[in-house]
Amino acid sequence: MNIILLGPPGAGKGTQAQRLVDAHGMRQLSTGDMLRAAVKAGTPVGLQAKAVMERGELVSDEIVSALIGEELDSMGPDMGAIFDGYPRTAAQAEALDDILAARGRKLDHVIELEVDEDALVERICGRFTCANCGKGYHDKFAQPRIPGVCDKCGSTEFKRRPDDNEDTVRTRMAEYRAKTAPILPIYEARGIVARVNGMADIDDVTTAIERIITSG
Repeated sequence: MNIILLGPPGAGKGTQAQRLVDAHGMRQLSTGDMLRAAVKAGTPVGLQAKAVMERGELVSDEIVSALIGEELDSMGPDMGAIFDGYPRTAAQAEALDDILAARGRKLDHVIELEVDEDALVERICGRFTCANCGKGYHDKFAQPRIPGVCDKCGSTEFKRRPDDNEDTVRTRMAEYRAKTAPILPIYEARGIVARVNGMADIDDVTTAIERIITSG
């Protein structure tokens, strides 16, 4: 099974992708992660990408396609793939079709985690973590049991990501809408798009996704 998981930053894609990996033995294909790994490993495509990045240029669709092809070739034919962050344009969607077809695969589902923008702003802007052990907290939804003291390690030092602010979150939402707008109609025309309430409880989101992928 091959799935595209869509959703803006903070919608919970990473969590749900990991659950699919754990439950079904699928592999999450994040183009950013694959690019870094290929560069580090010094693969032919990685060396090509490294040269492009060192010139300060954007990595081409051809290089990204080659990376995805390499990754799919390294997987068993029965292992499913979750595409995260790709495709983002109509041209990439077409390229993905070709990549999959060349390997006897097809896209089964495009699942979008829908969010309420104002609620997402509240969810993301309230996040903070223990500076020592990394345990996550939230101003409204998950405060430490003892205020100012980490439940896990007892540290009193906490930190927030500098980009977890309202302006940045709303900009990322706008970018997400701009990027997904060109590809959703392509997949809607095939009848493979399903939407899940990304603001629901994490387990409920997982259940909804399972229902989609097991219904055919």
